[in-house]
Amino acid sequence: MSTKSDRYLLVAALDFGTTYSGYAYALRGDFKTEPLKIQANQAWNSGSSQHWSLKTPTCLLLDKNKEFKSFGYDAENTYSDLVLDEEQSNYYFFNRFKMKLHKNKHLSSELILEDVTGKSVSAINVFALSIKALVDHLLELLEKRGTGMSRDDVRWVLTLPAIWTDSAKQFMRKAANKAGIPDKNLFIALEPEAASIYCQYLPTEKLHGAETGFHMSSAGTRYMIVDLGGGTADITLHEKLPDGQLKEICRADGNDCGGTSVDNAFFQLFVKIVGAPLMNTMKLKEPGAYLDIFRAFENVKRTIDTTTTGKVNVTFPFATFDSLCQKHLSESFDSALASSKYKGDIIRRGDKIRFEVDLMKSLFAPTIDGIISLVKSVLEKREARKTSLIIMVGGFSECRLIQAGLRKQFPKHRIIVPEQADLAVLKGAVLFGQKPSAIQSRVIKTTYGVAMTAKFDPTKHDQKHKSVIAGVEKTRNLFDVIMKENSSVPVGTKITKSYSTTMEKQNEIKLSVYTTNNAYPKYVDEKGCYLLGEIVMAIEDPSDEKRWFDIEFEFGKTEVSAVAMDKKSRQLCKATFNIK
Repeated sequence: MSTKSDRYLLVAALDFGTTYSGYAYALRGDFKTEPLKIQANQAWNSGSSQHWSLKTPTCLLLDKNKEFKSFGYDAENTYSDLVLDEEQSNYYFFNRFKMKLHKNKHLSSELILEDVTGKSVSAINVFALSIKALVDHLLELLEKRGTGMSRDDVRWVLTLPAIWTDSAKQFMRKAANKAGIPDKNLFIALEPEAASIYCQYLPTEKLHGAETGFHMSSAGTRYMIVDLGGGTADITLHEKLPDGQLKEICRADGNDCGGTSVDNAFFQLFVKIVGAPLMNTMKLKEPGAYLDIFRAFENVKRTIDTTTTGKVNVTFPFATFDSLCQKHLSESFDSALASSKYKGDIIRRGDKIRFEVDLMKSLFAPTIDGIISLVKSVLEKREARKTSLIIMVGGFSECRLIQAGLRKQFPKHRIIVPEQADLAVLKGAVLFGQKPSAIQSRVIKTTYGVAMTAKFDPTKHDQKHKSVIAGVEKTRNLFDVIMKENSSVPVGTKITKSYSTTMEKQNEIKLSVYTTNNAYPKYVDEKGCYLLGEIVMAIEDPSDEKRWFDIEFEFGKTEVSAVAMDKKSRQLCKATFNIK
């Protein structure tokens, strides 16, 4: 029997990125005959001739009441105008805030974000309003085209880094729900997985670097997906199975060597010329000029190559820089540049600043080294020994310096960059929404367990965790393992554990779920163990008798879930899994 969530008409993917965000969509009926008939919005307008993108910046502007004002390029440009009119104090401007969830082990709905001026807003609201902006933009487009579709007719797919914690995934699910996406219609797609699925459908001529006759669809093909976005480098290893599904053969790994790390190096270069206070003042007081120089640098990131010689030109808001230098440093920008360590490597010509190519390339070096180190560490794993193919996706993968760096470091591996690599995740997420069964199995990246109390055994348990309960010596906070890290499990793998009431008339059971990367966890309060959340199971008709319940944990999907059942009546119980 089909459920309401199965009766969708359209799949829409939301790629909520660190620097840029966008959406793509496809009709359900087109998948069988034209799987790549996927449309991405092309109406994002930067208001500038210097930059064009199929995505819009991940920027949010709120009014004085912390209510939505604008998103993307509109938010950037409106905020710049507000600053010119000295009205910015009544607004909240957020950009590049996605990384606040990266590696955060203690996420909650109470998390607070500060805008560019230090004013605070609830993080869940910032994320929810940003997601809602993308949703509303698509729904408005569908309405203009007369489709008659509502948000309930859409299967929504939200992309997230594979290396993110369960808490971060749950946080984003809550934000999407708050943005108006029905929970039953929402799928979470892992970014490198989505790109991997996308590559399955591309012909060889769209896979730049593949030899003639190569097919991604060949059973037994093993390859690495290197997803380079704005914030993270995210890696996964896949094997193509005979039935066409994909098997993850090594748990996802990654770091924060995304495109913004090069932006930070570019920023620090100017800090060494004019100082951090001036650069921060420019960011706050002259955001238009600040945006212009980084939009210009974005083009450099995509076009600079190992063969580039001479000088690299970057369009430069000279008047603003010079005015700030005169005001805060009592000297011209040219004077500050002439007295800096870069006086022989950087010159200004009108509204262009010209960099010696070696200096510009040096800004990329630490990031390239970090990506190479990450790829090398994954390839050294036992599971990766038969991997000879590396596929680069994500907007930052289009940087030719990175492509050249990987090709030089890994000459025995074939490096492939698919056409429209920056849209591989987005379009792949649409394909995942059309066919979630594309992934056959995944590798668990952390150990899961629940806090358990057991009879105290002095030969096994330490005194620190001993308690006397109803006259009986007990051991508290034992780590009862449910699923171990690095386990390869088919999607939908279910593990059942039984738990009982401990008191008469008990009306609920609470279980604290923990995660750890410790090899042999013993107690949930030891270093390296983190509270993931709490399962709260309501007990109908509480009685004096001891009641037993089965809790079924499901693994292998992009999110962990749990359901509960009364062992005697076999009735499902109301249970909620609240991620902390």
